[in-house]
Amino acid sequence: MTVHSNIADTQSIDDVMEELGRGAKKAAHILSLAPREAKDKALKEAANSLRENAAAILEANEKDMADAVERGTASSFLDRLKLNTDRIESMAKGLEDIASLNDPVGDVIAEWDRPNGLAISRVRVPLGVIGIIYESRPNVTADAGALCLKSGNACILRGGSESYRSSQAIWTCLQEGLKAADLPEDAIQMIPTTDRAAVGKLLTMAGYVDVIVPRGGRNLIERVQNESRIPVFSHLDGLVHIYLDKDADADKAAEIIFNSKLRRTGICGSLETLLIHKDVIETMGRAAIAKLLDANCEIRGDDTIRMLDSRIKPATDDDWSTEYLDAILSVKVVADQVEAMDHIATYGSHHTDCILTENAEAAARFLNEVDSAIVLHNASTQFADGGEFGMGAEIGISTGKMHARGPVGVEQLTSFKYQVRGNGQTRPS
Repeated sequence: MTVHSNIADTQSIDDVMEELGRGAKKAAHILSLAPREAKDKALKEAANSLRENAAAILEANEKDMADAVERGTASSFLDRLKLNTDRIESMAKGLEDIASLNDPVGDVIAEWDRPNGLAISRVRVPLGVIGIIYESRPNVTADAGALCLKSGNACILRGGSESYRSSQAIWTCLQEGLKAADLPEDAIQMIPTTDRAAVGKLLTMAGYVDVIVPRGGRNLIERVQNESRIPVFSHLDGLVHIYLDKDADADKAAEIIFNSKLRRTGICGSLETLLIHKDVIETMGRAAIAKLLDANCEIRGDDTIRMLDSRIKPATDDDWSTEYLDAILSVKVVADQVEAMDHIATYGSHHTDCILTENAEAAARFLNEVDSAIVLHNASTQFADGGEFGMGAEIGISTGKMHARGPVGVEQLTSFKYQVRGNGQTRPS
């Protein structure tokens, strides 16, 4: 693979990364005090720039796509990489949606008075500098940069080598927005090389970077978790399940299962394992599976499921723990809801799981007991997305439990501090 680089021959990667870190740290302080009007103007101008430069972005993306095709890249990966006019418009609209959100910086989360007269407030503040490492999807450049800006954080972006040209073209539009709003251009920076050594350096820059957000495959996530000296928002596998309950609505269930799997197979909210109650195998189960098979979705089932259709392949133990990100689905029969939830607890990644049922008690139990960042009832798992949650966009879906969980939007990119107001109080000895 060709390594693209804007690093001068006289510079080392360490020197470049240190320079990025210093710039981001300074910009973060300015952004933390920036008024909402300036941040919103930068986002709206960046959206305009995306539209005005759509042809250049598509040209850059075509080159990235050509390289990927030449490497024999899987179709699901190509779908994540590909841009078109609709996806560019979606990025631009996402920036405008983020601009319309309330500014979280300075929000008073809680306040109270103490008996000694001290007035205490808990107030939202930005995290500081956020390092974001992502693969394949160039649209993350716009989403991540915009969310960090709105929440008063500077960011250092490291897109995947396969989307380098596309991400650079999008980043240039974000820079135009910052210039138009008189905000520091170092507020949104992109590492100017695809050399993996830059990632290693970023993970050690605790003096400059406050949080690392990785968004990509298991190899990337594990590397970040193993090497980072900086707190990490974890986004592990999207091993998404749907449990088809005996009390589901047949028509509703078939459509939801089909959409959850095949709308876009390469996103983290795509269905990977379907669990079917034993009482509806021949009815709702058969219909849902036939609909998928007819759409060229490969089904891997247990022995009972394989009896439904000769096109179904045998599932192995590995299938229950595989995130396919492709038109492949593993299917298993379960005796009841308890067995379904036990399967999810055993094999799931705590990302997104769903129950299809018209039984309110069963739905409530599933929503309460399944320990995932997003739990749905009678809705497509492809709604596991910050934009669909009304958050404008997301940096990723955090599957951890520390600080942020689920879609990481503007509020999740803030922390808080305590402001304590007194009138001469001293603490007695």
